[in-house]
Amino acid sequence: MRVCEHPDCTAEGGYRAPRSRDPESGHYWFCLDHVREYNANWDFFRGMSADDVERYIRNNATWQRPTWKIGTKPGDDFFGAFVKDDLGLLSEVGLGPEARAQRKRKAEEQRVNPDSPEGKYIAALAILDLKPGATEKEIKARYKELAKRHHPDRNGGDKAAEERLKEINQAYTVLVARPAV
Repeated sequence: MRVCEHPDCTAEGGYRAPRSRDPESGHYWFCLDHVREYNANWDFFRGMSADDVERYIRNNATWQRPTWKIGTKPGDDFFGAFVKDDLGLLSEVGLGPEARAQRKRKAEEQRVNPDSPEGKYIAALAILDLKPGATEKEIKARYKELAKRHHPDRNGGDKAAEERLKEINQAYTVLVARPAV
């Protein structure tokens, strides 16, 4: 039987409480009354600055694991960094350095220059929230809907709505001027 670690208490210490923020520091063992008292007075963030608390909260949101932007691969060079492939087995299954370099070149070739007609077309579709291959009727209907929604008269002269309407008008002009494919 463990005895409560609170001074002058001989009750059974069946409840543990942390000694500090550091999990390596171990635990105290208290009886139920003393663990309640300890927990009511214990401040995990005592001694930390506001920046330290914010950093801790941000890191804790992902369980102290590294994160990366959506759509990016954290370990594109995982095999190259951690696996030595003397026999070339990874290359045979498309995971070797040559295969990675080839995939990277192909992705760069497929990127569209935003200043090209194709790039402007894709950007205009994105502004109107349309998929490639949208018909003239679909383009016109979407344009009318967005123009009504973002018109300054309808939004009390809001500058943001006015700027959005300008983008919508430019996108519509690009889409209408493009010859049918």
